Amino acid sequence: MSYPTTEVAGDPAAIRKFIAAAEQLGYRHLMAYDHVVKAPHEHREPKLTGPYTDKHTFHDPFVLFGFAAGVTDRLEFVTGVLVLPQRQTALVAQQAADVDLLSRERLRLGVGIGWNYVEYQALGQDFGTRAPRFEEQLGLLRQLWQTPIVSFEGRFDRIDRAGINPRPRRPIPLWIGGHSEPAYARGARLGDGFIFAANGPDAVEAWSRVKHHLQACGRTEDNYGRELLTIFARDAREAADHLKIWRDAGGTHGCVPSMDKGLGNNIDAHIDYIAEVKRLYDAG
Repeated sequence: MSYPTTEVAGDPAAIRKFIAAAEQLGYRHLMAYDHVVKAPHEHREPKLTGPYTDKHTFHDPFVLFGFAAGVTDRLEFVTGVLVLPQRQTALVAQQAADVDLLSRERLRLGVGIGWNYVEYQALGQDFGTRAPRFEEQLGLLRQLWQTPIVSFEGRFDRIDRAGINPRPRRPIPLWIGGHSEPAYARGARLGDGFIFAANGPDAVEAWSRVKHHLQACGRTEDNYGRELLTIFARDAREAADHLKIWRDAGGTHGCVPSMDKGLGNNIDAHIDYIAEVKRLYDAG
């Protein structure tokens, strides 16, 4: 499940209660979305096309996971997705390494290129080059996690004989998120898995496109992860139905968000929602 960050934010007691309930219900991982800067959409050219505005609240995923790791035992943590090209690569490498180490290897890093050019500007990065920078960053992240001293001269990053320390004890899984053919192709070439935000049938169709690109790259789907984020489900029944469609099509992971279901800032209502989705899913 994903924490309802846009509706219940800044409340450590609510976070603790929600993730404890999720772990007790048998959920396997917690997903967190990523937006650093939140902006109104009005009077902008080009227009902002994404779903979130300055009225939405987001916790930083790494900080949230650091807190959650200290109050859970089994729950895994997933960014869904971190807007990688607007962030400094070496800093992401160290933040991810720390979360993975302190949670005892419970992190999966989902990454994408994002849609909010205002956010890129605020963080000092070029929105127009986000796709090629993203591809360069993936290789550099893996190198920083695996190699003590790195020398790197890329188009966007330069490292002169330096590295992060401590490094993770394992390669942190890197999954790709997106909604376009270029994203599916990048995911097949560079990712360990893919995160689909869609309804069940559309996710199955999108997975067929990733499989096509995997085959073109000479990669097998056997150890390639695929997750459905049921963001478009209107209620618990629909979320469970989408997850069943996804499971039957070979999906390996699923995520249940409780946001935008009319539950507001009542954390108990969000807990009841994920409990009902789990009950309906388990019922077959």
